[in-house]
Amino acid sequence: MLFEDTYLTAGKPAEALFTDRGSKFIAHIYPIRAETEVKPLVAQLKAKHPKANHHCWAMRLSPDRSIYKLNDDGEPSGTAGRPILNVLLSKNVTNTLIVVVRYFGGKLLGVPGLINAYKTAAEEAVKVSGVIEKISSDIYTLEFDYLQMNAVMKLIKEEGITVLDQQANSICTIQISVRKAKVNQTISKLNSLNNTKITYLFSN
Repeated sequence: MLFEDTYLTAGKPAEALFTDRGSKFIAHIYPIRAETEVKPLVAQLKAKHPKANHHCWAMRLSPDRSIYKLNDDGEPSGTAGRPILNVLLSKNVTNTLIVVVRYFGGKLLGVPGLINAYKTAAEEAVKVSGVIEKISSDIYTLEFDYLQMNAVMKLIKEEGITVLDQQANSICTIQISVRKAKVNQTISKLNSLNNTKITYLFSN
C-alpha cells in the first residue's frame, strides 16, 4: 500500500479546564468533517461564554492532515492558536477542532505563560475526548436500474463495501463507503456493471 488509509481523530466532543494565576482556560474539542463546521461551533461557545476575553482555536482537517487553520482572537501572535495547533500536530490527530475559551484573571501571564496555558488546556481536552483511529474512505453514490439490483448487491457483498444509505424505486440509489486502499479495484469492478452511474461525493 502506497499510503496510510487510517487516521487519528478526537473520540468525542469534550471539555477540560486549566487555571493559572486566576485565569481560566476552558478547552473544547470537537471531531469535525469540514471547515464549515468551525464558525458555528465557535459562535456557539461565544454565546455560551459572552463574558470570556478570548475564544482561541485551531483545527486540522483531511485524512492526510494537510489542512489547518488557527486563530489567536486578540491574544499576542503565536501564544494561543499556534500552541493549540501544536497539540493537534504532536498527537497526530486530524478532523478535529479545539477552541480554548479564556477568562482573564487579572494577572498577566507573559508569553511563556500563555503558550503553556493554551497548550496544557488543549492537551487535557484531547485526554478527555480520547483519540480513535478511523479508516479513510471515499463516499460514492450508485444509480442503477432496479433490474441491476442483484448484480450490484452481489458485488457490494464480495468487495466488503459499506452501504450508508439505500433507496429502491425504479431507479435505485445507494450511497457507499469504499476504503481508500481498495478504491481503484472496487470502482473498476462497479464500472463493469451495465447501466450503473457512479458519482464521487467526498472523502472522510
